[in-house]
Amino acid sequence: MAELDVGPQGSLTIRLEVNGEEAGGAVEGRTTLADFLRDQLGLTGTHLGCEHGVCGACTVLLDSLPTRSCLVLAASADGCRVETVEGLARNGQLSRLQRAMWDNHGFQCGFCTPGFLIQAAALLEDNPTPTEAEVRHALSGNLCRCTGYESIVRGVLAAAEVPEQAGDESP
Repeated sequence: MAELDVGPQGSLTIRLEVNGEEAGGAVEGRTTLADFLRDQLGLTGTHLGCEHGVCGACTVLLDSLPTRSCLVLAASADGCRVETVEGLARNGQLSRLQRAMWDNHGFQCGFCTPGFLIQAAALLEDNPTPTEAEVRHALSGNLCRCTGYESIVRGVLAAAEVPEQAGDESP
């Protein structure tokens, strides 16, 4: 990680790649990655639930690893690659994971949706054909108060069965 630029009133200037595009801005040292994404970049798909890293609603990919963005300081993400739920769709088209979740009624209220989608995308990237047990294990750290998880698991398994189409780079 490069040395951070210190701006006015002690703010730090960070630069990172978000959903494939360069982004950056001035942040206070205590600003979380979740707050930076939501408040400064307008990427409100990253939801804040518990703000203690327990619920998983704020999960993003940080250098390809699922990460609770409410627990990461924005300054520590300087120079990193971040993918949010907004980055799953390509060219205005839902990813195969998003389509499978839609088709299987994977979510109800939608608050937990971004975290589950990011966690599932990471799983499918690492393991394109997971078993039901592997899906349940991968998603076990994300909480949903509405669905009972069955439709979410079905959606991930359905996405694993869909062949990747040309130009469909994301799970």
